[in-house]
Amino acid sequence: MSSNVLIFEDLQRITGYQRRSDVERSLIEQGVRLFRGRTGPWTTLDLINQAAGLTPASNERYEPDIL
Repeated sequence: MSSNVLIFEDLQRITGYQRRSDVERSLIEQGVRLFRGRTGPWTTLDLINQAAGLTPASNERYEPDIL
């Protein structure tokens, strides 16, 4: 997995909650978009930053054909 992805265990540590429902509720209340997977909720650092009102430094996108 990419280091940008935060899995359930990461989210437990970050929120301080252990139960899946508590972790999900905490993230949703804070406006973090999450995904529900077989092993628990997961999200990305970008989605957490977006919920915090942070925007990427550059919105510039590159197409694969530049390589």
